[in-house]
Amino acid sequence: MLQESCSSMISLCPPQWLTDEESLLVNPLVSTEERMDWVLSLGRKNSCSGHEGQGGPFAAAVFDADDHRLIAAGVNLVLPAGCSVLHAEIVALIRAEQLLGSHRLDLLAGRHFELVSSTEPCAMCLGAIPWAGIHRLVCGARDEDARAIGFDEGDKPDAWQTKLSQRGIEVVTGVCQQAAIALLQDYRGEHGRLY
Repeated sequence: MLQESCSSMISLCPPQWLTDEESLLVNPLVSTEERMDWVLSLGRKNSCSGHEGQGGPFAAAVFDADDHRLIAAGVNLVLPAGCSVLHAEIVALIRAEQLLGSHRLDLLAGRHFELVSSTEPCAMCLGAIPWAGIHRLVCGARDEDARAIGFDEGDKPDAWQTKLSQRGIEVVTGVCQQAAIALLQDYRGEHGRLY
């Protein structure tokens, strides 16, 4: 019988350029549009064909919903890590939870958190949002925009936005939508890999 050593901690190694970008963001991004613009810039860097560790056009970040400071960012690492679950939202949530020391961000007394995502969440990421304790979800491109270039977003429930709202999670869609759609279309135009 093969025995494997296990660690109780999942360790993510984000690309160096991502941690560099995080370290440059010292001031809060006050408007929702500023936060989305910053997330979209991460998606552009992650999908650039000349960029090491190309992972596709998806990016997300967890911000403190009250003071708008960045907690942690994530980009899609499915291809570079060879792991189907490492979508941008999941990477951002894992990194934020580990940084703050809580598997549920809503357990941190008096704090509220926002997840800003370049595209509406796929079926998997949608399921992770309430369990992570997110209070507000902000999306750029729509589900159908990702599907239009060939991504499989999975089977999401009808009225998913209403269902999140019923759980106390505010949902804001269409923020910087045209720029978010352009990011997806540019990736497809450069023949980026679909996964």
